[in-house]
Amino acid sequence: MKLEYSGKEQIPANIETVWAFVTDPQKVGRCLPELLELAVQDATHFDAVVRVGVGPVRGKFRFKVELQPNTEARRMNLKISGGGLGSAVDLTAGADVIDAGAGTTTLSWDGTALMRGPVATVGGRVLDAQAQKLISQTFANVRDALSCVT
Repeated sequence: MKLEYSGKEQIPANIETVWAFVTDPQKVGRCLPELLELAVQDATHFDAVVRVGVGPVRGKFRFKVELQPNTEARRMNLKISGGGLGSAVDLTAGADVIDAGAGTTTLSWDGTALMRGPVATVGGRVLDAQAQKLISQTFANVRDALSCVT
């Protein structure tokens, strides 16, 4: 099952502050919703364990995350793969970091989720809502974390 999402977050911080944040694996990793464990491997890779609930299916999912910054384009892409409960999940997400003027920044994000296994059989609407939550909440958490910085 393949699902696609997009959205925007307005951040009350300048573009340099936002770019420094989204290129830091420790900071980005802490923005994953329901984070249980975080292990930074290097400047662009980290492992995460998150709590996931899709309908009656609940448990822990382990993810390997790769940050793919494009400094010239001010775009941060994330490649996330892993799974749990006998299911596999591949997520790709990205955000354009756009100077919105007056010391504010817009994250214009998009993401795609590809799921296989028992989680994918739970039902389209429930699964769609959970995948949307995972991707959109991560970017909202980035906004919230940066809102505390200013």
